[in-house]
Amino acid sequence: MEVAIVILNWNGRILLEKFLPSVVKYSKEATIYVADNASTDDSVAFVSENFPNIKIIQNSTNGGYAKGYN
Repeated sequence: MEVAIVILNWNGRILLEKFLPSVVKYSKEATIYVADNASTDDSVAFVSENFPNIKIIQNSTNGGYAKGYN
């Protein structure tokens, strides 16, 4: 069985820094994605530099919760 974890992010670098290590630690069998909703902070750079195995989806606009996940 394949498992994917998708974390929707918008300017959440501080939250990613705090919680992403635990997600990675306890989700070794899953593919992890961060779907970024057009952040203006350094969230994307932080994830790509510190978690190179996490896949990043960059949305060009912040479409909110539902559109961001879809």
